[in-house]
Amino acid sequence: MTHSGNAPRAVEVAMARSAARVAEIAAHPEKLLPLGTTLARIAAAKPNTVAVWFEGEQLTWDALHKRSNRIARGLSAKGVKQGDFVTIALPNGLGFIEACYAVWKIGAIPQPVSSRLPQSEMRAIADLANGPVAIGAPFDIGRPSFDIAALLAASDDDSDLPDIIAPYWKAPTSGGSTGRPKLIVAGSPSVSTGAMAIVWRLSADDIALMPGPLYHNGPFITAFTALDEGATLVLMPRFDAEKTLALIDRFKATWIYTVPTMMGRIWRLPDEVKAKYDVSSLKTLWHLAAPCPPWLKEAWIGWLGPDVIWELYGGTEGVASTVLDGHEWLEHRGSVGRVFGTSEIAAFAPDGTRLPPGETGEVFMRRAEGTPPTYHYLGAETRAMEGGWESIGDIGWLDAEGYLYLADRRTDMILVGGANVYPAEVEAAIDDHPLVQSSCVIGLPDEDLGNKVHAIVQAKPGLTEEALLAHLAEHLVVYKRPRTIEFTNEALRDDAGKVRRSQLREERIAAQKKA
Repeated sequence: MTHSGNAPRAVEVAMARSAARVAEIAAHPEKLLPLGTTLARIAAAKPNTVAVWFEGEQLTWDALHKRSNRIARGLSAKGVKQGDFVTIALPNGLGFIEACYAVWKIGAIPQPVSSRLPQSEMRAIADLANGPVAIGAPFDIGRPSFDIAALLAASDDDSDLPDIIAPYWKAPTSGGSTGRPKLIVAGSPSVSTGAMAIVWRLSADDIALMPGPLYHNGPFITAFTALDEGATLVLMPRFDAEKTLALIDRFKATWIYTVPTMMGRIWRLPDEVKAKYDVSSLKTLWHLAAPCPPWLKEAWIGWLGPDVIWELYGGTEGVASTVLDGHEWLEHRGSVGRVFGTSEIAAFAPDGTRLPPGETGEVFMRRAEGTPPTYHYLGAETRAMEGGWESIGDIGWLDAEGYLYLADRRTDMILVGGANVYPAEVEAAIDDHPLVQSSCVIGLPDEDLGNKVHAIVQAKPGLTEEALLAHLAEHLVVYKRPRTIEFTNEALRDDAGKVRRSQLREERIAAQKKA
């Protein structure tokens, strides 16, 4: 199914609605409500309706509002004030949701971090945030840390707090692939705008399923956008392929966040397992955070339909993003879409020359003229060029219609005998094999070629190196094929689809030297 030439595309309709909402906000900024105040209004309107489901537990809107009021007062008693960062090291759960709302209700900024980070990395992030306290840190990170129970015990006053706005509504971390963490502090304050809900296709009628880790930017944004609209959030402790289908069926979920790793694991479930669950309630499935192999995307479009499958590309920095639905992807196979809104995206050569359509270079973005910054870093510098162009390190090209196609990360590129090899392309070919669960491709030093392509493969039983190389011979030219293949039983990517290439590379180089 394709669009007729005169019919408005769903993306264009969303863009027009979003632009109208942004214009309304600009004309009447006084109407913007703090996130905590919006929660109070939803709680007053439907106090006994469930806001969040989690592993057999639930929070009604009234309970979420009142418990976060108590936690907010507990944080204030511990010295947190407006404008402070609060490091939140909690796993997915009701407490994470309560903690973020509590932080917003006193005008502070939630700074989420994985609860499974090693102590040194978590402390480095907390030091960047420099907040007075943390929530949920499992070890000493240089400031007091409290669990939800302790903060609730600090106050039994669950009455409404005064309206207050944090200067920035979030400060997630990034930079794990380089080993140097940074905070990406959002440019916008903690107010409800409704504009993001239009982009994400969320409304109060939705049942939103979140299998991703909330400390990552995509899950964080979308989960709280759903709640800010009054939708019901079904939260998973971590991704599990069959359980995800079971929850869609049980709750009749209408909206879900995924990454390609999740999609691949679900798709590789036996057909009889997938057939056990009714997923027809889904109206919107988003995937982002990592490249999606074309074969996998096409499979999902065939399963759920092109109206359901949506993709967004953009950094946590929020300078620009691209969006497309399944219809547009079928017409522009492999693309991640066109720019959503008034920002710009272009490809540039190493000498700073803007490249024409079809030529591959580093992808730069810039916000529309006259619009305020969308972020600032703590612990890093922006990679920027003259003219307001900024890069998050991706390589790609645009076609004549402005559709963006990604190759890889600039920092991940492997130079093999003078030729550029992009790991994402090799991984897509490897992951296309039915016995592959996941893969990671890195470059290792080679005396002859400078670097060699090394593949780390998480495979199902029965896959051999010979069979995989035969498969790759049908997909990749010789210089792009792995010179060495390593099989592993360990998961290579986290639940957000992220992989730490530099760490994997350094470990293998160290092992080579030791050998």
